[in-house]
Amino acid sequence: MIFPVLTQSQKRSIGVLALMGLIGGGTAMAIGELGMRLTQIWEFLLPILQKLPIPEMASQIAGMVIECSLLIGFISVSVMFMVWWERKVSAHMQSRLGPMTTGGWHGWAQTIADGIKLILKEDIIPESANSWVHRLAPVLVFVPAFICYAVLPFGSNLIAVNLDIGVLFIFAISGLSVLGIVMAGWGSGNKYSMLGGLRAAAQSVSYEIPRVLSIVPILLFVGSLKLTDIANYQSGMWFGFIPRWFIFYPVIGQIAFIIFLISSVAETNRTPFDIAEAESELVAGFHTEYSGMKFSLFFLAEYAYVFLSSGLTTALFLGGGSGPLLPTWVWFLLKSFGIVFLFLWFRWTFPRMRVDRLMEFTWKFLMPWSFVNILIAGAVVLALGV
Repeated sequence: MIFPVLTQSQKRSIGVLALMGLIGGGTAMAIGELGMRLTQIWEFLLPILQKLPIPEMASQIAGMVIECSLLIGFISVSVMFMVWWERKVSAHMQSRLGPMTTGGWHGWAQTIADGIKLILKEDIIPESANSWVHRLAPVLVFVPAFICYAVLPFGSNLIAVNLDIGVLFIFAISGLSVLGIVMAGWGSGNKYSMLGGLRAAAQSVSYEIPRVLSIVPILLFVGSLKLTDIANYQSGMWFGFIPRWFIFYPVIGQIAFIIFLISSVAETNRTPFDIAEAESELVAGFHTEYSGMKFSLFFLAEYAYVFLSSGLTTALFLGGGSGPLLPTWVWFLLKSFGIVFLFLWFRWTFPRMRVDRLMEFTWKFLMPWSFVNILIAGAVVLALGV
């Protein structure tokens, strides 16, 4: 076996990454379960707040504001990391360096600089655009993504709202973003933008169906729509060494995972399913006429949905935060970012699909296999009496 010869720079990068991993792992072990720590902090602060002349409703509102702030902070930081990470991944796939200057080590602050640039950019609205629709569309695209994070189980007792219909809630709320995309296309007063919006609506509606159908076998086995129940159902081992994750369920789990992953990539308008913003055909699609912070909201929503889809995949197929030694929230993040890497890998590997073939793929391939998988799962449930 021939081992690759590493350059001095590569050796230094590996050393830095190893050091960061050791420091991060040690810090995570010292913190422990983040949900428990946050609960302890709130239980410590609650008696102090109760002694103050503050209405009970005000303290509840303050708690909700803190939760929303934590979610917004996590989304912002994770999106900045994913943008930088995608640049580095794509650069290495194309035998180049990517960001290397801004911020020092491998240009870690490049995305921060880009964010500052977008904030300072002029906000332009075309004369032929409907100004109110043009302004409202980016908000309607991003807000549903933010709301969906509230029911995502980041670890043990680390969830903002543990809804009994968590899975249904995410699918229902995330679907509202399509309205924002159509509004962006129509409100821009641009034919290219309008075509991009219509393409996005057709694609999202088409791929949402097999995406929902792919998880029906999981719901049949678990008997619950609560994401924490689904994640907890996958705890334990088969034969002492195989995790009881749904991805390891023979045939049923693999078919469901593949359909869900493909449909999730299509739902986020990522390559090879990015016909809604195909640069070679539609300039930039539905957000052609957007600049500054309104453009950045579309960008933020795309990466927020990428992590949301990855986190949902982790909860449904990879056992949520289950894992040895490290706290559950660390395992959840590691698994989720592992799925994010697949999104990045796909983008820089596969060519863009033609629009007619993209639609045929979901209706003639993913949909039939989704129904077949449901039939197999139903037969197994009846046979085993689960």
